[in-house]
Amino acid sequence: MTATQARLQPGDVPANVEFVGLDGAPVSLESFRGTATVLYFYPAAFTPGCTTEACDFRDNLGSLAAAGYQVVGVSGDDIETLARFSAEESLGFALLSDPDHAAAKALGAWGEKVVGGTAMVGAIRSTFVLDAEGRILSAEYNVDPQGHVGRLRESLGA
Repeated sequence: MTATQARLQPGDVPANVEFVGLDGAPVSLESFRGTATVLYFYPAAFTPGCTTEACDFRDNLGSLAAAGYQVVGVSGDDIETLARFSAEESLGFALLSDPDHAAAKALGAWGEKVVGGTAMVGAIRSTFVLDAEGRILSAEYNVDPQGHVGRLRESLGA
Protein backbone atom coordinates (compact mmCIF):
# COMPACT_ATOMS: atom_id res chain seq x y z
CA MET A 1 0.00 0.00 0.00
CA THR A 2 1.04 3.57 -0.56
CA ALA A 3 1.02 6.14 2.18
CA THR A 4 -1.59 8.86 2.28
CA GLN A 5 -0.32 12.19 0.98
CA ALA A 6 0.26 15.09 3.36
CA ARG A 7 -2.98 16.67 4.45
CA LEU A 8 -3.82 20.30 3.89
CA GLN A 9 -4.34 22.73 6.75
CA PRO A 10 -6.15 26.08 7.02
CA GLY A 11 -4.06 28.80 5.38
CA ASP A 12 -2.42 26.44 2.88
CA VAL A 13 -2.60 27.26 -0.81
CA PRO A 14 -2.97 23.96 -2.64
CA ALA A 15 -1.09 23.14 -5.82
CA ASN A 16 -2.85 24.24 -9.01
CA VAL A 17 -4.17 20.82 -9.98
CA GLU A 18 -6.27 20.14 -13.06
CA PHE A 19 -9.51 18.27 -13.53
CA VAL A 20 -11.58 17.40 -16.58
CA GLY A 21 -14.92 19.18 -17.01
CA LEU A 22 -18.02 17.47 -18.35
CA ASP A 23 -17.28 19.05 -21.74
CA GLY A 24 -13.88 17.32 -21.78
CA ALA A 25 -11.94 20.57 -21.29
CA PRO A 26 -9.33 20.95 -18.56
CA VAL A 27 -10.38 22.91 -15.47
CA SER A 28 -7.70 24.21 -13.12
CA LEU A 29 -8.08 24.75 -9.39
CA GLU A 30 -6.97 28.35 -9.99
CA SER A 31 -10.05 28.89 -12.17
CA PHE A 32 -12.14 28.87 -8.96
CA ARG A 33 -10.36 31.96 -7.64
CA GLY A 34 -12.65 34.92 -7.21
CA THR A 35 -15.38 32.81 -5.60
CA ALA A 36 -15.29 30.94 -2.31
CA THR A 37 -15.58 27.24 -3.14
CA VAL A 38 -16.62 24.04 -1.41
CA LEU A 39 -14.59 21.39 -3.24
CA TYR A 40 -15.47 17.86 -2.28
CA PHE A 41 -13.96 14.56 -3.36
CA TYR A 42 -16.04 11.39 -3.34
CA PRO A 43 -15.19 7.80 -4.31
CA ALA A 44 -17.73 6.99 -7.05
CA ALA A 45 -20.95 8.26 -8.59
CA PHE A 46 -24.13 6.26 -8.01
CA THR A 47 -22.87 4.58 -4.83
CA PRO A 48 -25.11 5.02 -1.77
CA GLY A 49 -22.88 7.32 0.31
CA CYS A 50 -21.81 9.40 -2.67
CA THR A 51 -25.39 9.83 -3.86
CA THR A 52 -26.49 10.83 -0.35
CA GLU A 53 -23.73 13.43 -0.14
CA ALA A 54 -24.32 14.83 -3.64
CA CYS A 55 -28.06 15.15 -3.09
CA ASP A 56 -27.46 16.80 0.28
CA PHE A 57 -25.25 19.40 -1.44
CA ARG A 58 -27.93 19.82 -4.12
CA ASP A 59 -30.63 20.37 -1.50
CA ASN A 60 -28.51 23.00 0.27
CA LEU A 61 -27.12 24.86 -2.76
CA GLY A 62 -29.33 27.88 -2.10
CA SER A 63 -28.06 28.50 1.41
CA LEU A 64 -24.44 27.86 0.42
CA ALA A 65 -24.75 30.21 -2.57
CA ALA A 66 -26.41 32.85 -0.38
CA ALA A 67 -23.37 32.64 1.91
CA GLY A 68 -21.11 33.15 -1.13
CA TYR A 69 -19.96 29.57 -1.83
CA GLN A 70 -20.04 27.56 -5.03
CA VAL A 71 -19.99 23.76 -4.81
CA VAL A 72 -17.79 21.52 -6.95
CA GLY A 73 -17.71 17.72 -6.72
CA VAL A 74 -14.77 15.59 -7.90
CA SER A 75 -14.34 11.86 -8.47
CA GLY A 76 -12.28 9.56 -10.64
CA ASP A 77 -15.36 8.67 -12.69
CA ASP A 78 -15.26 9.35 -16.43
CA ILE A 79 -17.13 12.39 -17.73
CA GLU A 80 -19.95 10.32 -19.25
CA THR A 81 -20.71 8.74 -15.86
CA LEU A 82 -20.52 12.14 -14.14
CA ALA A 83 -22.87 13.72 -16.69
CA ARG A 84 -25.38 10.91 -16.17
CA PHE A 85 -25.06 11.19 -12.37
CA SER A 86 -25.58 14.95 -12.50
CA ALA A 87 -28.63 14.63 -14.77
CA GLU A 88 -30.27 11.73 -12.93
CA GLU A 89 -29.87 13.41 -9.54
CA SER A 90 -30.56 16.98 -10.85
CA LEU A 91 -27.46 18.17 -9.02
CA GLY A 92 -27.17 21.72 -10.34
CA PHE A 93 -23.48 22.14 -9.47
CA ALA A 94 -20.24 21.30 -11.27
CA LEU A 95 -18.88 17.77 -11.26
CA LEU A 96 -15.31 17.25 -12.41
CA SER A 97 -13.34 14.15 -13.29
CA ASP A 98 -9.94 13.33 -11.80
CA PRO A 99 -9.23 10.28 -13.99
CA ASP A 100 -5.67 9.61 -12.84
CA HIS A 101 -6.35 10.74 -9.25
CA ALA A 102 -3.54 13.32 -9.51
CA ALA A 103 -5.66 16.07 -7.94
CA ALA A 104 -6.86 13.80 -5.13
CA LYS A 105 -3.26 12.75 -4.45
CA ALA A 106 -2.03 16.35 -4.43
CA LEU A 107 -4.72 17.40 -1.94
CA GLY A 108 -4.36 14.36 0.32
CA ALA A 109 -7.73 12.91 -0.74
CA TRP A 110 -6.19 9.66 -1.96
CA GLY A 111 -4.52 7.02 0.12
CA GLU A 112 -4.97 4.19 2.55
CA LYS A 113 -8.43 3.60 3.93
CA VAL A 114 -10.52 0.77 5.36
CA VAL A 115 -13.79 -0.18 3.67
CA GLY A 116 -15.91 -2.93 5.18
CA GLY A 117 -12.96 -4.10 7.26
CA THR A 118 -10.65 -4.34 4.23
CA ALA A 119 -7.62 -2.08 3.90
CA MET A 120 -7.20 -0.55 0.45
CA VAL A 121 -5.87 2.47 -1.39
CA GLY A 122 -8.41 4.78 -2.98
CA ALA A 123 -10.31 8.03 -2.83
CA ILE A 124 -10.76 9.41 0.67
CA ARG A 125 -14.06 11.27 1.00
CA SER A 126 -12.80 14.80 1.68
CA THR A 127 -14.12 18.35 1.67
CA PHE A 128 -12.10 21.52 1.23
CA VAL A 129 -13.41 25.03 1.69
CA LEU A 130 -11.35 27.58 -0.23
CA ASP A 131 -11.61 31.33 0.07
CA ALA A 132 -11.82 33.54 -3.02
CA GLU A 133 -8.01 33.78 -3.13
CA GLY A 134 -7.65 29.98 -3.21
CA ARG A 135 -6.47 29.48 0.39
CA ILE A 136 -7.77 26.57 2.43
CA LEU A 137 -10.25 27.70 5.09
CA SER A 138 -10.95 24.14 6.18
CA ALA A 139 -9.96 20.63 5.14
CA GLU A 140 -11.92 17.59 6.29
CA TYR A 141 -10.84 14.03 5.54
CA ASN A 142 -12.72 10.74 5.98
CA VAL A 143 -16.01 12.61 5.89
CA ASP A 144 -19.19 10.78 6.88
CA PRO A 145 -21.74 11.60 4.16
CA GLN A 146 -24.63 11.44 6.63
CA GLY A 147 -25.19 14.96 7.95
CA HIS A 148 -21.94 16.30 6.52
CA VAL A 149 -23.50 19.16 4.58
CA GLY A 150 -25.51 20.29 7.61
CA ARG A 151 -22.38 20.35 9.75
CA LEU A 152 -20.52 22.19 6.99
CA ARG A 153 -23.30 24.76 6.61
CA GLU A 154 -23.22 25.38 10.38
CA SER A 155 -19.46 25.95 10.37
CA LEU A 156 -19.78 28.31 7.38
CA GLY A 157 -22.79 30.18 8.75
CA ALA A 158 -24.75 29.21 5.63
